[in-house]
Amino acid sequence: MAATEQHKAGAAIVHGAGADPDPTPARGPMRFHLTTELAIVFSIWVLSDMGYYLGLPLLGISTEYNKGSVGITLFYLFWVGVIVVLFWPAYASWPRYAAWPTFRNRLSSLAIWIAGFAAMVYFAGWVLPGLPPFYWPEGWGEVPALPLATPMYFLPKSIEILFLQLEVVVVVLLLAARNLPLWKISLWCAVMFGGAHVLLLFSNVPLGYVNRFTVSAFLFGLVFPYFILRMSSGFAITYAIHWGYYALTILLARELGPKTYLSVWGH
Repeated sequence: MAATEQHKAGAAIVHGAGADPDPTPARGPMRFHLTTELAIVFSIWVLSDMGYYLGLPLLGISTEYNKGSVGITLFYLFWVGVIVVLFWPAYASWPRYAAWPTFRNRLSSLAIWIAGFAAMVYFAGWVLPGLPPFYWPEGWGEVPALPLATPMYFLPKSIEILFLQLEVVVVVLLLAARNLPLWKISLWCAVMFGGAHVLLLFSNVPLGYVNRFTVSAFLFGLVFPYFILRMSSGFAITYAIHWGYYALTILLARELGPKTYLSVWGH
């Protein structure tokens, strides 16, 4: 009998039941080398762009957000699922590195969700249709699609922005798991977020558009990690900034003219 009890006690210790808990907290997912993980994130970004520019036309889906809004929305929902499933351990580690637990105050989080959703619907459904028509001078090439956005434009755009923001968040969390200081995380995000927008060169948009969006993405990448790791409802803030940038671009182009559309180095 005594031997049996000793055997149970020994087994309990081996399996951790009788051992002192490890005082060192888990530091998040580190199954791969950091470079490998970041390469996977960036590859997902590139593959999604290739699918958009090459795959959707093969399926007979327009790549214009105003025309192929439903198909493009479903396309980016697919990629949202891909990034969440592949990097779920990283997202689950978010409370370890953020200054504020996720949805710490559910009422305030719900209020932010309702207010943000209402603001987007108001802009797309009421403000946008009331804007003056967009004028594009002859000789400037093909008319860009963004200033011609209809309310349906923001259906796929909202999901695309969600996908891109989830990519930014996972980069921030993977770097935070390696105990990098915030300024280094910001530089990484700026390079990756800004660099990804260079892919716009493969689309049929003016060079000034590519320049402006690349520079803006680089600057956003510098500040997004601070919001994500240091501020309550930081993800809502970064999403609002990203979504609002497109809304502001359309608003200025329609109200003030096409030069605001190409305002980094001009046409």
